[in-house]
Amino acid sequence: MTDASLPGADRAAFIAAARSHDTARFAHITERYRRELQVHCYRMLANYEDAQDMTQETFLRAWNKRETFKGHAALRTWLYRIATNACLDFLEKRNDRTPVPAELPDAGSEVRYLQPYPDRMLPEDPQEAVVARETIELAFIVAVQHLPPRQRAVFILRDVLGWPASKAADALELTVASVTSALQRARVTMREQLSDRRLDWRSPRRTSCRMTSAAW
Repeated sequence: MTDASLPGADRAAFIAAARSHDTARFAHITERYRRELQVHCYRMLANYEDAQDMTQETFLRAWNKRETFKGHAALRTWLYRIATNACLDFLEKRNDRTPVPAELPDAGSEVRYLQPYPDRMLPEDPQEAVVARETIELAFIVAVQHLPPRQRAVFILRDVLGWPASKAADALELTVASVTSALQRARVTMREQLSDRRLDWRSPRRTSCRMTSAAW
């Protein structure tokens, strides 16, 4: 789902629900983003159960921070920012979330916490589902896990979601220069891990429909 698909009336309804503490209306509006946010969390974590947990954590944080959403930028952008930082907080607390040397000689490394993502939980939008399916393939997910968490977040925001550097920097509370540097390092690692595969994961629609860079 793109930001443009959220009618102005729905955005106003979201703000009204937040201000009135209407949990049912708030949940109804945010629920439409569950599948794509869950895919996003899975790219970050490579574990379906953890992705489910962090998606739920995203909605909880969104409710607790509801008054910070002023409607100047897209609701989708705001939710992705919360989800990304929820995943980073999760990874910061875990010391078992990096690839480890494989037990077999010359087998490289393995991701012991890896769980496949079920196709039935892909986004319902056909174009979103195509991009999601390509970027939850196990080879891609394993490659992403070789990136440090913040590089991972930058790579996903920039090269998968197609966010401009300024928006990724805002979401991660980094400078544009830091985001650019992190992306360059991440691309080197991804090329090493996926040397025989394409690295441009953005769909034409995402590339042409960049989200507004207004503040939250």
